[in-house]
Amino acid sequence: MSVMTWNFESRMLRGNTEITVILPDMPRTRTPAEHFAADRRHPVLWLLHGTFGDHTDWLRKTNIEVYAEERGLAVVMPSALNSDYSNWSGFSLGYHAYDYLTDELMPMIYGSLPVSAARENNFIAGLSMGGRGAMKFAVNHPDRFAAAAVLSAAPVDLSAIDEETLAGSDDFMMRRLRGQVENAGGLAAYRDSPDNTWALVERLAASGDLPRLFFAVGGDDLLADRLFPEFRAHAEGSGLDAEFWTSPGHDHEWRFWDAAIQRALDFFRLPMQESNRF
Repeated sequence: MSVMTWNFESRMLRGNTEITVILPDMPRTRTPAEHFAADRRHPVLWLLHGTFGDHTDWLRKTNIEVYAEERGLAVVMPSALNSDYSNWSGFSLGYHAYDYLTDELMPMIYGSLPVSAARENNFIAGLSMGGRGAMKFAVNHPDRFAAAAVLSAAPVDLSAIDEETLAGSDDFMMRRLRGQVENAGGLAAYRDSPDNTWALVERLAASGDLPRLFFAVGGDDLLADRLFPEFRAHAEGSGLDAEFWTSPGHDHEWRFWDAAIQRALDFFRLPMQESNRF
């Protein structure tokens, strides 16, 4: 595979940022002239990191390069700080991580690299915070992705959260939720925002326009006790076209995410490609 680190100034993020990109190798059955002159357009996976991570996480901590090569898949891995892949207009000069992916990064990649812009060849996945991001992009931009994989994350019923609940705890997840609500302009605005994927599933599932969705969680992850089964019941009651997988013995950890991304690639129905083995 070709692995690139690309540093550039982002209009949406108001500063320099970096991405890692994996591109499939040239088959040894082709000459360089044949390969690079061909009008080839690889399928592409937009792969999102979790909290405290960056564009290098998936490459350093899983075998995603091997799995991508087996399927002739390009992989684009952006950095998004701890933004929850949301727009933060009040941060510094503005940090619009939600608009960045769809309105800047995707056009840049399609215009610069040999990848396909067709919906049927585009997939999105992420872990934890990146899983929430993958879900958000998939249900708010269903015309862009054929399928999505949400790993170690699950939408939350925001109608069950009130101001008292928001103020009642100072744990990590509640502090994060309070920041999101404040960023959106209040609880009502947050419920009406792209982050309310629970409500969007209920509204859009019956239309048949959503991407195919894959949800995965480790059996020892705290999410497996309540949030994951709660959303699964909601999704099945809404008629959502989705697959759910729980892996016993795994927690919120990289060993699980390495296994889960392999399951996701199978779910995406990406066939194995010609091997470059000797």
